[in-house]
Amino acid sequence: MAVSLFVAILAHLRVGPASAADFADVRSACWASGGLSDDIVAMARSDERWSCADREFSIDAERVLLRFDLSPADPLPRYFLSRRSALEAVHLLAIDQDGAIRKSTIPAAALSSSMVGGYFKASLPEVTRATKQVVVAIDLPSHRMTLEKAHLASKDAAGDGAGASRLLVIVSALAGMLIMPLIFNAAFYQVLRKPFVLWHSALTLSLLMTLLVSSNIAVVLFDPPAMTLSWMTTVIFGATVASGTMFTYSFIEPGLMHPVLRRMLPYCAVWAIFLSAFHAAFPFVARPMQSSAYTAAFAPVLVVFILSMIDALRRGSRAAKFQAVGYTPMVLVGLVRLVTGVTPWFHSADAMLMFYAGCLCEVLFTTLGVADRFVTMRRERDRARTEAYLLERLSETDSLTGLFNRRALERQFAQRRAEGFGTLAAIDLDHFKAINDLNGHAVGDAVLKAVASAIQAGPDVAAYRLGGEEFVLLLRGDDAGVEAERRRQAIPAVVADKVPGLARPVTASMGVVSALGDEGLVQLYERADRLLYEAKSSGRNRTRAAIEPAVALDVFPRKRTTAA
Repeated sequence: MAVSLFVAILAHLRVGPASAADFADVRSACWASGGLSDDIVAMARSDERWSCADREFSIDAERVLLRFDLSPADPLPRYFLSRRSALEAVHLLAIDQDGAIRKSTIPAAALSSSMVGGYFKASLPEVTRATKQVVVAIDLPSHRMTLEKAHLASKDAAGDGAGASRLLVIVSALAGMLIMPLIFNAAFYQVLRKPFVLWHSALTLSLLMTLLVSSNIAVVLFDPPAMTLSWMTTVIFGATVASGTMFTYSFIEPGLMHPVLRRMLPYCAVWAIFLSAFHAAFPFVARPMQSSAYTAAFAPVLVVFILSMIDALRRGSRAAKFQAVGYTPMVLVGLVRLVTGVTPWFHSADAMLMFYAGCLCEVLFTTLGVADRFVTMRRERDRARTEAYLLERLSETDSLTGLFNRRALERQFAQRRAEGFGTLAAIDLDHFKAINDLNGHAVGDAVLKAVASAIQAGPDVAAYRLGGEEFVLLLRGDDAGVEAERRRQAIPAVVADKVPGLARPVTASMGVVSALGDEGLVQLYERADRLLYEAKSSGRNRTRAAIEPAVALDVFPRKRTTAA
């Protein structure tokens, strides 16, 4: 879709708003300048004041006049159209061949927006076949482009308006594409709350607003006054530059941009906002030079951004690759506006078609960059979580037997209780010290491993080694006590099989209790340990239990019973 739209924009070059001549029936033939106190009619009739050979317009004077010579073969013009910028008023004169003059004045606030994107229009006084000239006087023009793009038109858009309609469809499609990253960013931010997602949304929103106010979409939808769109364009441009620099500041990976360049980007954002706000609020301060100075003042921002991209690419930033591709058309637009805006012998150019293409590239590649960064950070986060989980498991696992340790028991107990594990069995090997003394610690370790195998965990049994020869089982189910006893009785046979050559069988004593109400681990274990001590005192190799089993074995008479 993006490639198709890009091709459509390139194919549309002949009807773009940057080619004002396509919409113009008559271009100005001569121009003159004077003060606000000068009589416009007298200036229009004074031939010596007109300059017809020099097309280098100047806005140094308070009032600039444009003369349009009409030919009998030309369609009768109805509108004066020009590029939007701050001005005070427009005076329109229709001069007939017999010297009759019809005049109208339109203050800046009353100027209408044209269907030609970025232009204003003013209805001419009645123009007839007897009219030989139309003179337009512009009070306090603030930009040379207002003079350079001025023309008369018989209609608001060229021909039957098909050109403007086609451009409207293309720009509307592009505006629709700009909405999609906002939806994606909203989804991304729910999962990955990073500042660059918000700044990318701000950048996309400012580009969307720029499209609305610089094209004919705003005229179709809202039809605001031309001067309102003029200052809105200025303010939104500053917001676009600011959000773009802040997106770069937060998007480039840590350590992959020179710290000085990264620190300069927020200052560039503040500078862009200040410039645009001042230019929009005070367009007539130092009017003859303010527009050029305003354009030139963005040069440091452009330089810092280009250096930041070069440095990030040199350092291997993956994010910078997406930004470099996506921002290249926008950088070219900035260079075109900068060069033509500050160089007197160049006509000012806003490069709107390149700007539209730049919007497309920015949306396509930076959104891909955000998605790629999202996936990368999600993968890194998942890897970190996995490593943390493995480290946690290692810290909660007994290195010798592979069973959970005391730390795991303390952490898991509440969850186990919630899952129905309401029985705790404390197991201690009988005469284990003698095994170490007679056979050595290596054999003792082998015996502990064999015991861990004998009391193996299951869906309803969780096994823990608390240290030394002491083990704990958490069990659930109606036959929890029976399962615990089976494991205790299996210890001698399993140890004998896995550790042959021992002088005597390895047995264990056990205390088993059921949890009472919301009894905690400490209280539950203390009760089981007391029963374990009773089993030891009664001769070892037996169980003492305080549970209510559903199925009683011979080793489990009711309540507190001794198992041989």
